[in-house]
Amino acid sequence: MQLPLNALRMFDAAARHLNLTRAADELCVTQAAVSQHIRNLEERLGKPLFRRLPRGLALTDEGHALWPAVAESFARIEHSLQQVAEPRPREVLTVGVVGTFAIGWLIPRLGQFQQQHPYIDLRLLTHNNRVDLAGEGLDAAVRFGDGAWQGTRAELLLRAPLTPMCTPALAQRLRQPADLAGQTLLRSYRLQEWESWFATLDQSAPLARGAMFDSSLTLAEAAAQGAGVALLPARMFQHLLQQGRLVRPFEQEVDTGAYWLTHLRSRAPSAALKTFRQWLLAQLQ
Repeated sequence: MQLPLNALRMFDAAARHLNLTRAADELCVTQAAVSQHIRNLEERLGKPLFRRLPRGLALTDEGHALWPAVAESFARIEHSLQQVAEPRPREVLTVGVVGTFAIGWLIPRLGQFQQQHPYIDLRLLTHNNRVDLAGEGLDAAVRFGDGAWQGTRAELLLRAPLTPMCTPALAQRLRQPADLAGQTLLRSYRLQEWESWFATLDQSAPLARGAMFDSSLTLAEAAAQGAGVALLPARMFQHLLQQGRLVRPFEQEVDTGAYWLTHLRSRAPSAALKTFRQWLLAQLQ
């Protein structure tokens, strides 16, 4: 059924205001015009849409059923018109971000990025440091490591050395690094991390028997719930330190890698990616 757009517009305004005078004022027409359009619409539908009251209108059951669809349709048209009328087109930028960096650094600053660059439609896909730029259709990826990934260009963002972290209660039992030998040492899939940390102290690492995690986020949460001691990048978990859920029993750190912004060498970076890169580097300074 084809219905006149003007009549539907009058119906929407009248349904919102439940008053013909206010609907007419909004649409800059006469009250008689609004009334006539609604009457024509009701005749074409064969159903009354309003009950006329002494001081306004009330939607009938048919009016209640029709109005949400009409209001949503006009809202979608208005949104589309706003997009078409924008002085520059929106650019989609899809970035894969290792979860630790996303939670610990990027997300608290996203609002600022969107305010500064409203024409970039940023889409974030989190990962656990295993990512396929081409296969996943990513413009770029933030990942942790040594910066050497085949076929990609990597730019250093920040270093995040690892340090032991645990609950305050557990930390009370740790007076010196050797006391870690009697505790559960939680592990990431990078198995040499505890050995590397103890090596900075010229000590042999005890056997780590704790659970293994493929994400620093779950590793940190396990430590915060008392499952053991975890090696974590303290810079990425300031919120847990500030909340007092985790503490650093020792200040010693080990540098096992850094966070890098990477993209395919075979694909020229888009304008949106260049903007995102510049914003990241400016923030990190």
